[in-house]
Amino acid sequence: MGAYKYIAMAWKSPKGSYVYSLLRQRLPEWRREGSVVRVPKPLRLDRARALGYKAKPGIIVVRARIRKGGRRKERPRGGRRPKRMGVVKFTPKKSLQWLAEERAQRRYPNLEVLNSYWVGRDGKYEYFEVIMVDPHHPAVRSDKELGWISGSAHRGRVFRGLTSAGKRSRGLRNKGKGAEKLRPSIRAHQRRGK
Repeated sequence: MGAYKYIAMAWKSPKGSYVYSLLRQRLPEWRREGSVVRVPKPLRLDRARALGYKAKPGIIVVRARIRKGGRRKERPRGGRRPKRMGVVKFTPKKSLQWLAEERAQRRYPNLEVLNSYWVGRDGKYEYFEVIMVDPHHPAVRSDKELGWISGSAHRGRVFRGLTSAGKRSRGLRNKGKGAEKLRPSIRAHQRRGK
């Protein structure tokens, strides 16, 4: 078995294992840092490599955190019965992972989001590592596997839901009966896609 297989097995192991004991030490430190922090190397190298990461110039990894749960809405002042307040059970139509990717993109507007993966959670936040690529870097442009991201069609791809998390959240994984209204987009078919 290769090294990446062992790393993947460590992340799938039950609680109380080495990875979870490491996370218990690191999560308090992460909580004190900002919401988007550049990291020197990926925490889950197997996952990062599978999603397109390469240790070369023009590619960086950032850790983004997102507060767990649904939307926080203020209770209206006007009189309504509680059911019509519109305060509880308000959830975004985007996954937390997609929101983390968008947050990272706003922090680094000159880069493009390639992909992301989950790295941890505590009582308040979910943490994701986001792989970001500089589309103008010569090392990226000349790379036969990553050069496609330099095209103008891929500019701002995370905001159009073109990353893996975005496509999953848009429902594009679903095929067959019940998924007819999802394509070509959520806004098509009188917005009945989601």
